[in-house]
Amino acid sequence: MKHLWLRAENRENEKRVGLTPVGAAQLIQNGIKVSVESSDTRIIPTKDYKDAGCKIVNEGSWESAPEDAIIFGLKELPNDDKPLRHSHIMFGHAFKGQVSGKKLLTKFKNGGGTLYDIEYLTNEKGKRVAAFGYWAGFAGAFVTLKIWISQWTKKECPPLSAFQNKRELLGNLSNEINLVKSRPSTIVIGAQGRVGSGVCDFCEEFSLDINKWDLAETSSGGPFKEVLDHEILFNCVVSTPNTPVFFQPYFVETQRKLSVIGDIACDPDSDYNPIPIYSAPTTWSKPGLNIASHPPLDVMAIDNLPSLLPKESSIDFAEQIFPYLIDFDRKNNAVWQRAKKVFKSNVLEV
Repeated sequence: MKHLWLRAENRENEKRVGLTPVGAAQLIQNGIKVSVESSDTRIIPTKDYKDAGCKIVNEGSWESAPEDAIIFGLKELPNDDKPLRHSHIMFGHAFKGQVSGKKLLTKFKNGGGTLYDIEYLTNEKGKRVAAFGYWAGFAGAFVTLKIWISQWTKKECPPLSAFQNKRELLGNLSNEINLVKSRPSTIVIGAQGRVGSGVCDFCEEFSLDINKWDLAETSSGGPFKEVLDHEILFNCVVSTPNTPVFFQPYFVETQRKLSVIGDIACDPDSDYNPIPIYSAPTTWSKPGLNIASHPPLDVMAIDNLPSLLPKESSIDFAEQIFPYLIDFDRKNNAVWQRAKKVFKSNVLEV
């Protein structure tokens, strides 16, 4: 890689970034040109990248970047039909039958570009090398608990906004949870992964009862009526063709204690969605989706949860992915080639 182009995010409530100024300076020292789009919303000021030696370019100018530039962003590109001619590093959400993903792959196919999907950057054992999972779990547990409290207080869960840090987020909930007489029982599916670890750490901050499930508990393929005996279900498992359905649609009308599902993995338009009772993510302005009223059942399914803690999650993720950026053409190239192979096999089907 000779040129890395850090694009600005155009999504509402998205302040994260995948490269810090410290990392950018190291890339430059290693002979890699770094262009950074200006952004008023990015959690790290544009000036810090300029001071690190990056070339600052206009927001959204990546479309006219040189052919050899690799465009690095996190969330989705503009929703248009323009062919994509560059190589892009981003979360594409395009390989599990998603409707929006098919459109994205068509744009790459028409333009001749390549998608290095961050979700598919894996080592030789198939483990992801960089992820926001821990902070998705931590923030997702926060929002889910707020929705559970709103059920008890019979007040609608208020709109969300980003926090400066973890301590501020925890403080936001400290007074609210004292409004209810007891703590909810929770079940965490995927408790041993990054997302599950974030959920469990958050729950332990408030001394919640946690039933931790992982592969051993779900290997039977379900259905899992045990989830109905807990007040909160957290799904922390990224969907694959082998993922069982954790909450069957008919469970909605079944006798249950369960009143909130925190679907942190959030893959509603995937063919493999393990919580198939909703069809679109929830939002920062309306975090919960009401599925049933008597007894209540709400789903939390926000697809950019780490943005609630943009600084901590960005620094953590940037540290994870940096070794693979700086070694893009060298010893860590196999990681990128595996991701490229996944893209090539999927784009052929479009």
